[in-house]
Amino acid sequence: MSLSARLRLPVALAAIASVVIAALLAGMATEGYSQLRHPLGWLGARQLGVPGTLFGLFAFVLPGLGGAWLALELRGRLPAAAGWAARIGTQLALLAALGFAAQGVLPLDLEAVDEGASRLHATAWVLWALAFPLGALLLAGGLWRMGGWRRFAALTALAGMLVVAGGFLGSGWIGAAGAQRVAFAAWLGWGVLAALAPLNRGAA
Repeated sequence: MSLSARLRLPVALAAIASVVIAALLAGMATEGYSQLRHPLGWLGARQLGVPGTLFGLFAFVLPGLGGAWLALELRGRLPAAAGWAARIGTQLALLAALGFAAQGVLPLDLEAVDEGASRLHATAWVLWALAFPLGALLLAGGLWRMGGWRRFAALTALAGMLVVAGGFLGSGWIGAAGAQRVAFAAWLGWGVLAALAPLNRGAA
């Protein structure tokens, strides 16, 4: 087994752990913060100084870079017959991961949530929230007929739909904070799927 093959699952699981632990620790340390009412980006706001910077690093930058590596590594494992759709899908998954990471580099400004630095943070979020579902759709379509990859294709499409639901549609049902966390969980979970793909035992 190659080094990249051995690292895939640990990288995907480390990304999940990094987000969860950073959110829990920063949430407990930030007065007035509620995991049920506030977006994760608030924990990395400029006004929080070094703790906010550290949160951005562990909650967004490192998981985003891990997701980018997983997308690149997946592209190299695609079946030769998968075609352009699946390969473009992995490129969009890479772009989405970089957008996720950029949320930590471009923190919110709580004193100007609709302008300046906050707009840049929102732009990075939108890049992630649009690029991943589109990439998931193309990837699923390109792999649907590939031997051993159909289960991964179906779950990839589901992950993309959950990101759309959580990112754009779910705030009216479970609140904006909960919907955002559903979207993030779907994307992080897809990283584990990508690390294990193809999901059928014995698939090439």
